[in-house]
Amino acid sequence: MTTPGQPGAPQEKETGESAKDGGGGVPVLPGSDAETERVRRFWSVRRIPAALLAAVVLGGAGLLLYDVAAVRADHSAMSWRRELADALATRPLDSATILAAAGAAVLLGVWLLVLASTPGLRAVLPMRRAHPDVRAGLDREAAALALRDRAMEVSGVQSVKVTVGRAKVAVRAVSHFRPLDDVREDVESVLADGVEELGLARPPALTVRVARPPKKG
Repeated sequence: MTTPGQPGAPQEKETGESAKDGGGGVPVLPGSDAETERVRRFWSVRRIPAALLAAVVLGGAGLLLYDVAAVRADHSAMSWRRELADALATRPLDSATILAAAGAAVLLGVWLLVLASTPGLRAVLPMRRAHPDVRAGLDREAAALALRDRAMEVSGVQSVKVTVGRAKVAVRAVSHFRPLDDVREDVESVLADGVEELGLARPPALTVRVARPPKKG
């Protein structure tokens, strides 16, 4: 019989703690599961729209500031500002010119809001995150090329056209021999494995169509 003061008791306690840690006595640090973490799309920098908007705002603000400073210095205002002020004071609000300008401003504002609230970079597909600090993406053209090469290895396939989207992969194959159903099954099987091996965060659905080559003459 072993008492707490004898050497056998600490050994029992250490063995119990080792089993609780998962075996081997190696503690497991708590952390987030990278596989279950939601992978978001990549955001586009949109340098061209930002540069165009900045140029327009900077040019308009500079021109207006120069005209205001000229008026403060006892110079006459620019003709365009006098004509604009007279038009806004005399022209009715329901005229075609004002309505067209207002519609263009609304469309421009909606376009800027869409650019600001959407990720962009539709050509890059996010991949599964094997590490929480690393993000990877796959270009659609590269994914389509990899799937096309795999489909060309199927017996009976003469040519393949692959279109990779965010939610769907459309495959159109041309087979010059073998039954079309057999070729379609083989292509679907090969490309299903190929889509899985791409490592995408959201594997797209696969659609395969197989046809005979067009008859010449």
